[in-house]
Amino acid sequence: MGMNVSYTSFVAVGDSFTEGMSDLLPDGSYRGWADLLAARLAAREPDFRYANLAVRGKLIGQIAEEQAPAAAAMSADVVTLVGGLNDALRPKVDMGRVRGHLEAAVELLAPSCERLVLMRSPGRSGPVMERFRPRMEELFGILEELSARHGSLLVDLYGAPALGDPRLWDADRLHLTGEGHRRVAEAVWQALGLPAEEDWARALPPAAVPGWGVRRTEDLRFAKRHLLPWIGRRLTGRSSGDGRPPKRPELLPYGTPPLL
Repeated sequence: MGMNVSYTSFVAVGDSFTEGMSDLLPDGSYRGWADLLAARLAAREPDFRYANLAVRGKLIGQIAEEQAPAAAAMSADVVTLVGGLNDALRPKVDMGRVRGHLEAAVELLAPSCERLVLMRSPGRSGPVMERFRPRMEELFGILEELSARHGSLLVDLYGAPALGDPRLWDADRLHLTGEGHRRVAEAVWQALGLPAEEDWARALPPAAVPGWGVRRTEDLRFAKRHLLPWIGRRLTGRSSGDGRPPKRPELLPYGTPPLL
């Protein structure tokens, strides 16, 4: 693809990663890599349109059944699909069902758009990551197969060690900071054949390692504020996205306020 490529519309499909958590704005809403990418694409096209159907906590079955058909009907130039990681992080998961839902979503979306973008999601370094790494890599293997089969773009965020740096992750250890989202937007921008503005995979400058006491205090704070509530939702079958609508459910001109 040359640098003169042009895209006039973009639909983002997925979960909290695509909704934009934890790139928090002053008004309490989330921005995230998809919004950042849309802003950059809109700067190139006066009539650019954007929809973001992603909702935090969604499993790949919900994404395939609720979001993918709506996105396919919009016939956008670019569609991004990121999902399955919420499934892989659950105590029990049927990866065969995950594969089936992903296949259904990709088979629906790929013919509906000019460019379908899939991702190998980033993973934060640490013991929790090591526990779930085999499932994540199985998920990423499925995405590689689907990308090759359908001619989709595959953005490899997982293969960039810099994105595993804890400094690019929020206190909940599940979502990227604003800087992390900015790097993801740049990675997708480049995958779409647009001129690079920076090296999104560059390593952060070295930093002093916190002492043992500081790390334990952070671990206890994380467990109380984030881990225990997350476990509670899993045990009761609840999701942080229950009853929450997507922030941009319609494919509208970028400057138009979303219809909520």
